[in-house]
Amino acid sequence: MPITKSAKKRLRQNRKNRSVNLVYKRRMKEVVKKIEDLVSGGKKKEAEKLLPAAYKVVDKAAKSGVIKQNTAARKKSRLAKFFS
Repeated sequence: MPITKSAKKRLRQNRKNRSVNLVYKRRMKEVVKKIEDLVSGGKKKEAEKLLPAAYKVVDKAAKSGVIKQNTAARKKSRLAKFFS
């Protein structure tokens, strides 16, 4: 357990940031999973409609620092690969 005042504050910050980061990660995983399920189910048209939403979620996660820019680019590239 933290003892100093600054360590206690840092712990509060870490908990708050973790909860925010988990929201971004969960959103990313959900939309990617939806697209993968639709493509594997043979519904490419519906999956293509979800692609811009997936890009938006991935870009927001990268912008907020949850994932790095190259990771975001890789994820978007792999999503686009489903449709080629």
